[in-house]
Amino acid sequence: MSPAATARAEGGSLTGTLPLLRTSLRHDGRKFAPWVAIATVLSASSVLVYPWVFHTQQARQGLAAAVGANPALGLIFGPAFDVTTADGFNAWRALALGGFLAALGAISTVMRATRGQEDSGQAELLASGVLGRSSRLLTGVAMALTGSLALGLVSALLTVACGGGWGPSMLLGATFTATGWMFTGVAAIAAQLGSDAHTASSIAVATLGTLFVLRGFAYAVEAPAWAVWANPLGWMTETRPATGDHWWPLLLAGALTLVALVAAFILQARRDFGQGAIKPAPGPSRGRARTAWGLTLRLNRGLLIAWTIAFALLGIVFGYLAASITDVLGPDSPAGQILAAGATGQSHLISAFLLTLLSLLGIIAAVPGVQTMLKVRSEEMEDRVEPVMATAVTRSRYYVGNVLLALGAPTIYLLIAGTLVAALASGSDIGVTFSDVLLQALATVPAVWTVVAVSAAVIGARPAVSLAAWIGVVASFGLTLLGPTFGLDDWVLGISPFWHVPEVTATAVDLTGLLWITLFTTGFLLIGFAGFRRRDLAR
Repeated sequence: MSPAATARAEGGSLTGTLPLLRTSLRHDGRKFAPWVAIATVLSASSVLVYPWVFHTQQARQGLAAAVGANPALGLIFGPAFDVTTADGFNAWRALALGGFLAALGAISTVMRATRGQEDSGQAELLASGVLGRSSRLLTGVAMALTGSLALGLVSALLTVACGGGWGPSMLLGATFTATGWMFTGVAAIAAQLGSDAHTASSIAVATLGTLFVLRGFAYAVEAPAWAVWANPLGWMTETRPATGDHWWPLLLAGALTLVALVAAFILQARRDFGQGAIKPAPGPSRGRARTAWGLTLRLNRGLLIAWTIAFALLGIVFGYLAASITDVLGPDSPAGQILAAGATGQSHLISAFLLTLLSLLGIIAAVPGVQTMLKVRSEEMEDRVEPVMATAVTRSRYYVGNVLLALGAPTIYLLIAGTLVAALASGSDIGVTFSDVLLQALATVPAVWTVVAVSAAVIGARPAVSLAAWIGVVASFGLTLLGPTFGLDDWVLGISPFWHVPEVTATAVDLTGLLWITLFTTGFLLIGFAGFRRRDLAR
């Protein structure tokens, strides 16, 4: 093909992009707004609240010691280079999570504009008009890039307005944008690999989750520098807003974005419409699900396998981190200084660390439970539940099967990870036994059930606000990991069910908290069952 013909072919593949982009932004552009709002609140609230909560230098030094004494916090938020200033605290608290939110928003936007349209049939309708082959992918990419840019700018400007420094705030917002751009490229590639939108989204989100955990782990165990620089999310951390203000790692993010997008468009030009590079296996000639429970397992089979593997890996990572706690207790570390001052004993510090570690695993374990309940809603909206209800299956049986899986699967995940953590921690010289750690994991299970029960109540009684199904996860995460550092009152911290999980190695174990959250779990489940029995389906 001549160069002129090649240029015409490439130009033709993008025909209709601008009208499609304008229409998509008008109808779907607002769907990026929640990601912008959450990331902005996360950043702006840090500089707004910091001088109010930590108004003395002593309080700020205490915060630095508390953060340094708990590596579990570093696993999520990254290293605390300097939390004695508002901008440094904001960089620690918001950089990793803000970038994570930007990446999720970008993945969602790309998938909705590409494989989501193919799965729903909307893409065929669009293709019947004057539309090039690559126009939908370019539209989705452009929307994600624009949304990520808006997220970074809005969060930076409002953070400055709330008292943040101009340079650190702009750099922090730029890391949000750069992370969103990198995962726009990742999502564009995943959209060409997955056999459908769900599979493609799972590939992209799994990539994000893996890199996020590895970044936190590398900093938590003080891994060699190459382990940080091998991870694109590590590049963002190394910008060090307020403590280094390095802008040049953003160039690496830009280069990775460009390479990923070029690869995505090459793959897109070679794949069949509605298909992916990863071909789905053919199903059985006859359905094998004979009961409502069997159908529930069948629908969630891929999710169960993926999360089982994920928690086995998390168990190894968290177990290794638990086994390395002795390195954190050195005389030059914040934890070592706390021990030297006699504020607490080493055994108590280790127990508190394990409690935080297993609570974090419990919060993560609640996520697939909530996903299972949201699957009930998606099946309703796709008109797949009514045919099941037309058989001898009652609403109660159908809902019981889904709720049991939503409660049982996270329990198994947590115990898998807890067993691995117990094996690795007890094998090291940190003064805990296998049974101690495993019992601590078991004590965390009721709190996981409470979080999942909230989603069961929402989907059963008020599915129109299904986004509220995540409120238990969000509240537990914020209050469990950040609540104590802000010195919140016990009644506020008690909103999180994980606050009621006792330390099983304590002299006198108080189970009152577990009894209370069990009562709340029962109440939420009853609300969900009553609502699902009475309401109209797909309403």
